[in-house]
Amino acid sequence: MENAAAGSCIDNSFSRESLNMKSANRSPSVLFIAVDDLRTELGCYDTGCVISPNIDRLAGEGVCFTRAYCQSGVCNPSRASLMTGMRPDTIGVWDLHTHFRDTAPDVVTLPQHFMRSGYHCSAIGKIYHNDLPDPPSWSEPRICIDGYPYDPDAVYRDDDNTEYLERRKTEITAEGRRERYIDPLGKWYLKASATESPDVPDDAYYDGAQTNVAIEKLGELSARDEPFFFGVGYYRPHLPFNVPKRYWDMYDRDAIPPAENDYPPINAAPMAMNTLRELAGYTDMRDVKHPLEGRLDESDARLLKHGYLASVTYVDTQVGKLLARLDELGIADSTIVVLWGDNGWKLGEHASWCKMTNFETDTRVPLIVRAPGIAPAVCSQFVEFVDVYPTLCELAGLDVPSELEGQSAVAIMRDPGRAGKTAARSQFLRSGIWRAPDGRDYMGYTIRTDEYRYVEWFDWETGELAARELYDHRTDSQENENVVDRAEHAKIAAELSRILKAK
Repeated sequence: MENAAAGSCIDNSFSRESLNMKSANRSPSVLFIAVDDLRTELGCYDTGCVISPNIDRLAGEGVCFTRAYCQSGVCNPSRASLMTGMRPDTIGVWDLHTHFRDTAPDVVTLPQHFMRSGYHCSAIGKIYHNDLPDPPSWSEPRICIDGYPYDPDAVYRDDDNTEYLERRKTEITAEGRRERYIDPLGKWYLKASATESPDVPDDAYYDGAQTNVAIEKLGELSARDEPFFFGVGYYRPHLPFNVPKRYWDMYDRDAIPPAENDYPPINAAPMAMNTLRELAGYTDMRDVKHPLEGRLDESDARLLKHGYLASVTYVDTQVGKLLARLDELGIADSTIVVLWGDNGWKLGEHASWCKMTNFETDTRVPLIVRAPGIAPAVCSQFVEFVDVYPTLCELAGLDVPSELEGQSAVAIMRDPGRAGKTAARSQFLRSGIWRAPDGRDYMGYTIRTDEYRYVEWFDWETGELAARELYDHRTDSQENENVVDRAEHAKIAAELSRILKAK
């Protein structure tokens, strides 16, 4: 599997000298790295025991934003918001099923704008949501890899897991179930276990295989006359935590610290908690309970956190290969590199796992930008994902579309001590199979300031205010107690409500 083939031809006929001459006379290229479900579990964010030397190196050479926030704590609306530079309410994307082209057909996406500005735009892996691609964003069809399904997040290599899936295939076929339960390449909508660790090479899984292809593609793109915008989207550390054994072996499971606050927040609104339905979709986790009803036992919790950390290190290794390729091609100094995780992820905090809430664990995300002419820095100013689009435009010297709802962060990249945004906003629609315990759907809007997180939940059908939350970060950085009903917080809650509604 070391020579995974791409679905497009790759021309490697170039020389280092010609690349250097071209890069000196054109706009900077962009390597755009998206990582699925990557929270700030990285060494550059001072996170405990994780091993992430390559992303840490990138952060040390670029600007590491320590207070970056996504616009929704779940994949599709978060990615659609970043890629359009517009908030979920504006493009009408709040769930995993809505394509922004259906609700905002004329929007010009980030790569689309670069393409119109003379860039060659290409992508591999998960940039938009899995099964909601956007062909108008790219100069060529999305690169596919032979032998992998279109949505390869749950590829298994362990014999027990593959045998289970084959058995389910037979059962589903015998039951006369519809074809949608099985895709053309054999990926099952019913998944196997939440983890596996076979002794296989990196490219036995999709992320490693796509890195090999991406490395070749970078050579082709670098040889072009025009600058490139190349999106590389990684699936890990999204569940299932399926990565080669050597990454699991880098950690001692017994030494991995558990979440300090493995209990629901005091006075939390019921709709504030995620349902763990995502985790319950795996065969060995089907008995997990709603966070308000219980928590995972310690062995399962340690297994999952071990798997998450191993997955982060696996992806970090792939990122290192991309960065090394830029160095090898001699284009690192003329290429903007941006790395982001689409949403946060809970590792036992609040008795919860996965994402899909308005808490800090789900809305705070890693964002690192290395750009020519920008000195390395740690930036603690607020930035939002809607700011990525205008930021990359300014860094590349392109016009910034007037309809964007974010603002460029270049000024605070150049001077991290400069005043920036005073708050970040996010939202989450608790609906469908993720709905609240009372069976109703709710939209939650949240605002994060220096000292507080404030949330308002509205009944999605009636529009009535259903619940409020206030977390005082001066004394409660983990958001362990909702203090919105305390008299001493009444004034700040009213002011934050006013700001939230003003938008």
